[in-house]
Amino acid sequence: MGVSTSPPEKGPEKDGIAVVTVDFPPVNALPVDGWFALADAVRAAGRDPRVRCVVLAAEGRGFNAGVDIKELQARGPGALVGANRGCFEAFSAVYECEVPVVAAVRGFCLGGGIGLVGNADVVVASEDAVFGLPELDRGALGAATHLSRLVPQHLMRALYYTSRTVTAAELHAHGSVWRVVPRAELDAAALELAREIAAKDGELLRLAKAAINGIDPVDVRRSYRFEQGFTFEASVSGVADRVRDRFGKEEA
Repeated sequence: MGVSTSPPEKGPEKDGIAVVTVDFPPVNALPVDGWFALADAVRAAGRDPRVRCVVLAAEGRGFNAGVDIKELQARGPGALVGANRGCFEAFSAVYECEVPVVAAVRGFCLGGGIGLVGNADVVVASEDAVFGLPELDRGALGAATHLSRLVPQHLMRALYYTSRTVTAAELHAHGSVWRVVPRAELDAAALELAREIAAKDGELLRLAKAAINGIDPVDVRRSYRFEQGFTFEASVSGVADRVRDRFGKEEA
């Protein structure tokens, strides 16, 4: 359980690839410490001179269910500040990773999962993958910045306001998912793409990543941080607690 990294292995198939895997049963809803651990793992992999591509993967039922709502309810404002900072660090780590990051998405990718995937360089998904921001149902806000990198603006707004999800096939049609495969083939498909990327010169890949980030039309760090201010406002005003309390009862 936790975050683990499979270092690059020598050989024609895996050389230059680091796989960072998240495993927080039962649904990969990450606690505050989990977000920071994920950020540290991705940054460390990107700094490793042997690594030319990082695969971000997950064990269990789904890729990511966002933050641990129960932790927020139990620990109060301190947990919210921690979750905000942890998510910010994890999303930034994926975006700023010195080498390309391939996200391998299975099952549900919700809330904070959108922040990770939206900041990845390429997304490979299983046929059962669904993507969405149920934030308005959870007493939170945020990650519209990253959903905007996956779907057109008006669709992003509709998804955000309704808390609906979209399928991997729909995102593939929008061009934001590279490939959709049966669940059993996801890991192999992600590694296949990672091997193709890792076959390039490592120094040139790092320059390419920095160059592409430099021409992004939106500063994802500042944009997401701006969103987090409204998340905090919802919390201190009592709106977030009211919605979360209702959500907890509905789940029970």
